[in-house]
Amino acid sequence: MSSSTGTMDGESKMTTLEQEAPTTPAEAAASPAEPTRPTEQVEKSGGGHTLIVVIAVALLGAIAYGLHLRSASAKKLATATDDAAILTVEVVHPTTGSQAGDLALPGNVEAFTDTPIYSRTNGYLKKWYFDIGSRVHKGDLLAEVETPEVDQQLDQSRAELERMQANADLAGVTSNRWQALLAKHAVSQQEADQARSNYIAAQAAVHASDANVRRLEQLQSYERIVAPFDGVVTARNTDVGDLIDAGSGSNNPRELFHMDAVNSLRVYVAVPEVDSDSIHNGDKATLTQDSAPGLKIQGTIVRNADAIDHSTRTLNVEVDVDNAKGVLRPGAYVFVHFRLPAIGNSVTIPSNTLLFRAEGLRVGVVRNDRAELVPVTIGQDFGNAVEITSGLTAADEVVLDPSDSLASDMQVRPHATTIRGQS
Repeated sequence: MSSSTGTMDGESKMTTLEQEAPTTPAEAAASPAEPTRPTEQVEKSGGGHTLIVVIAVALLGAIAYGLHLRSASAKKLATATDDAAILTVEVVHPTTGSQAGDLALPGNVEAFTDTPIYSRTNGYLKKWYFDIGSRVHKGDLLAEVETPEVDQQLDQSRAELERMQANADLAGVTSNRWQALLAKHAVSQQEADQARSNYIAAQAAVHASDANVRRLEQLQSYERIVAPFDGVVTARNTDVGDLIDAGSGSNNPRELFHMDAVNSLRVYVAVPEVDSDSIHNGDKATLTQDSAPGLKIQGTIVRNADAIDHSTRTLNVEVDVDNAKGVLRPGAYVFVHFRLPAIGNSVTIPSNTLLFRAEGLRVGVVRNDRAELVPVTIGQDFGNAVEITSGLTAADEVVLDPSDSLASDMQVRPHATTIRGQS
């Protein structure tokens, strides 16, 4: 049993050794022996340290990249903030020349002759012949007035004139007889002179009575109200049967008709004092009106007041217009265009470029990306635009709608824009 057991143990050991021993020299060389196990542990320990180092480096890189991104974002934000702090302004270039060559001013159209027509005698309106809008000629009968009192007075005066004439004839015959008797020394000189004086007085009475007859005849002629000139009836303020009072100087006169002479019209214009020296009698002017934008009517400057109105500081100018075709109407509102001499080196800018400061009128101009407040002088004000006679050139970039905070040497960013009528 013992030998068997020993034999079996030996075989087991040999089998184990055979399995553990290399079968070839190459395998023996490639298979490390038991003493190499501590080296494998050292290699495994070194790999762990390398992994830690790699992770640390990656973490440091991520931190550095985050800091870089944050710095770049901060710089970008600072740049954007600085960029937003720069004021962006709309700019426009002034227009060379000036609109002052065409000075347009409002004017009032008036009839060449504007007349109210009153009755010159008392009575009742018998009939009228023309209403408003009627065109009449000089001498046309407008209306008739019944004047029974004047008619009776005229008959009485004519009868009185006949009586006076008869007395004068008798006084003349008597005077001639006394003169013949005086030549024969049949009467005294005193008596002859008295007869002559009576004749002269009778003749004077005839002249006075005749004058009174002519006066009443003239009053009677006023029963016929006629047109004093060629024109149009613009008003009729009476009707058949109305009681008519004579004259226009009474306390409450009644204007029977109103007439305007419209073949020629007067247009009165208030020219500013600054342009008054450019207005001369005989010069031409052009009229336009909003009701007919395409219509242009020629007129002539015929006279001016030759004095500046103290309250308005304007010169009153009259422009006469031939209106034979009836294009214009009295009372119309028109624009009168005067041609004025051009002012050298003047430019035109929009009105919304002006800055009213305590030191005076200023305009914002962009030069080298910085604003500059330039003092300017206005020549003419055209409403939406103004003429600048000094301070600007056509090459300047003028700020549109400048803010109150705009100041000289302020950095700005110009943005060109286009204004209607300018470029």
